[in-house]
Amino acid sequence: MFENLSERLERSFKLLRGESRITELNVAETLKDVRKALLDADVSYRVAKTFTDEVKIKAMGANVLTAVKPGEMMVKIVHDELVALMGGEAVPINIKGEPATVLIAGLQGSGKTTFSGKLAGYLKTKRGRTPLLVACDVYRPAAIEQLKILGAQTGVPVYTEEGNKNPVEIASNAVRHAKIHGYNLVIVDTAGRLAIDEEMMAEITAIKTALNPHETLFVVDSMTGQDAVNTAKEFNDRLNFDGVVLTKLDGDTRGGAALSIRSIVSKPIKFMSSGEKPDSLDIFYPERMANRILGMGDIVSLVEKAQEQFDEEEAKKFQKKLVKDRFDFNDFYKQIQQVKKMGNLKDLMGMIPGVGKMMKNMEIDNDAFKNIEAMIRSMTPSEREHPDIINISRRKRIASGSGTDIAQVNRMLKQFEDMKKMMKTVVGRGMKPNLKKSGRR
Repeated sequence: MFENLSERLERSFKLLRGESRITELNVAETLKDVRKALLDADVSYRVAKTFTDEVKIKAMGANVLTAVKPGEMMVKIVHDELVALMGGEAVPINIKGEPATVLIAGLQGSGKTTFSGKLAGYLKTKRGRTPLLVACDVYRPAAIEQLKILGAQTGVPVYTEEGNKNPVEIASNAVRHAKIHGYNLVIVDTAGRLAIDEEMMAEITAIKTALNPHETLFVVDSMTGQDAVNTAKEFNDRLNFDGVVLTKLDGDTRGGAALSIRSIVSKPIKFMSSGEKPDSLDIFYPERMANRILGMGDIVSLVEKAQEQFDEEEAKKFQKKLVKDRFDFNDFYKQIQQVKKMGNLKDLMGMIPGVGKMMKNMEIDNDAFKNIEAMIRSMTPSEREHPDIINISRRKRIASGSGTDIAQVNRMLKQFEDMKKMMKTVVGRGMKPNLKKSGRR
């Protein structure tokens, strides 16, 4: 995500390294490069020019002129301006009604239906709501089936009216159905078109007028860059939506939509989505995104993802097993599954400060654990519980059963032992004070 933009900005900042102070000349050279980087990322010229003008004003301020390290100061100024450009702070979704109604709009192919399913699962899990999904795309039969599949994945029912081609009626009937059956959240997935047309605008406007939703969200395909921003402006002129959702951030995203849209439509980006997994939806935090664009990582989001997947009680059991040297391959397999649930491996590693730059040309297979999982599954229950019994003949059998070779099995066993020692040392140190307090030695 935003790899090219990050690389170009880093190159721009190098122009100031080695300089003893910020001057009008070296600032102008740096910002010329920054502006080019933004334009290459498909940021509109007006937004790019306004952005670099603001950075220049701050860079030439009296306090900055005496900066010891101009390069670092410029990074901070650009960071702060990026945060401001993307909205400053996260803006929550409004779901205060009974039932709260959320209307989803956007072009066909932008990811509306997938997002609707993800949002229902997110608000059910994170906010304790009882959602009802509503299929109002009456033109594309696959959209209704897709929404049903997504609803089944997240345990959210889907309201449909077979044979009814009037989306306004369907949406209104769904809200009544929700009130009668105790659903406190209604998410309406509407039809998209391949391009903006009057018929589409009239229909989505009619649905909004009938529902008077608490929240209207416009879904944007991040990979379409500046075109997405122009589309958002036309929709906003008619719908006056409440917020933007950026989808497909795991694709070849240059960054134009994320950086331009807030400035053009004056509406906050509320969510960002990547991939097809039901749980791959995140609140949009401008500061965290600015950190990632500038290669500073996003350790807060990484910790939050870990906390979501690692149960506190399980973590305590895990710690005790490590201290008692009883950590086995069953535990290891569980840990792998939890890490996999956190999301795309390359994106996760990119959240660690400094790692993103090191990995920019590396391809990380999301099935990186595949061979390890196969080897563990090829072990007998006794071997998983007691790794020390795995002798040479057992290693050969595990290699044969997992489609690997004995060298890979040996390497995995050594890595497992090394990891266990390291984790035991780290966790053991952290637990010693607690053990003493409880009277144990």
